[in-house]
Amino acid sequence: MVVTSSNPHNKEIVVRKRIASIFNKREEDFPSLKEYNDYLEEVEDMTFNLIDGIDVPAIEAKIAKYQEENAEQIMINRARKAEELAAALAASKGHPAQNDTDAALSQGSQAGFGTGTQGQYAPTVAGQPRPTGMGPQPLPLGGGHDMHGYAVDDEEMIKLRAERGGRAGGWSVEISRKRALEEAFSSIWVS
Repeated sequence: MVVTSSNPHNKEIVVRKRIASIFNKREEDFPSLKEYNDYLEEVEDMTFNLIDGIDVPAIEAKIAKYQEENAEQIMINRARKAEELAAALAASKGHPAQNDTDAALSQGSQAGFGTGTQGQYAPTVAGQPRPTGMGPQPLPLGGGHDMHGYAVDDEEMIKLRAERGGRAGGWSVEISRKRALEEAFSSIWVS
């Protein structure tokens, strides 16, 4: 497959996506780190040559041969990546997907939003533990907390946030007042 595009950046993106979907082995698929690094270097050389149009027919033949010889491994790695993305998406929505590997990885940790203790804000990727055992976590400034643990602001804090937010956006009372007066006087018709 020869990619021709008027924008070289788009061509690079298309080529890199295509190559990454075919040459999708991971470090754990190799007996040593050196062999994995050699694999990555070879893939990057092929990618670079395809982008620059160097020896394209030979590289395409090499890609076709690799796809034929490693079709099963390519499909397994694509499926594994899809499962990991689905688990991460489910975790980000607050519904941790618990299969055998996820359960083993996240045992003793929370995966997702809203499942941690009060004050822990950082979402985690499935399998990545949150810090625990560090005592009480800091709470956001403001009033008390509602039944879900979210801060409930009192009236003074709401006014303060509105004022600071407006100023951060470039709004001020003076500008608002001046604009209102200009609009009012511009609508007066004098004959």
